[in-house]
Amino acid sequence: MSEEKLYAVKNDEGEWLDQDHLFGPGAWATPDKDEREKVAKCYGGHVVAFVEEPEKVVLSEEQAKIVEDANMYKFPASYISMNTDDYDGLEKLLMEAFVNGYTVAKEKKYLVYKELGGKQKDKLFAQAYRSLIHPGTISWDITNEVKSGSCAQLTESEIEHYGLQDCEKEEVTDDGMGC
Repeated sequence: MSEEKLYAVKNDEGEWLDQDHLFGPGAWATPDKDEREKVAKCYGGHVVAFVEEPEKVVLSEEQAKIVEDANMYKFPASYISMNTDDYDGLEKLLMEAFVNGYTVAKEKKYLVYKELGGKQKDKLFAQAYRSLIHPGTISWDITNEVKSGSCAQLTESEIEHYGLQDCEKEEVTDDGMGC
């Protein structure tokens, strides 16, 4: 991240000095701090630096848990160091996330199906769904088009857990509604 800054003049009432040298809601900011110091001296107020907000780090759920847990410790950096291996750069990544903020990456989801053979006029598919009747199991629905309901969206770990690696899978690009 670059450390480019802009400087503006603000008075004690919280109003900004604009390009017409009037205090109000609009600010006139420039990268020249010395110039803003002179203007502040002439028109009153003080110089305020604007720094670009750093980008948030994208973390997995497990990584985010470490950063969250670090907030509860007196020395968060020590907690992060103790719970990571630095050889892969994870410690630095989590330290940046702690300081700059983070977002949790959404786990990719897939529609899982098998195309059925036969002499039918239209293609038929057997599509895997999380069962609502028997939680923790997969049920199959015979359909002529693959549907993207939320019960049909499976993560990579669920695909492995249920042994569906030999099936066709299609990445879901939007969140399906309902089952």
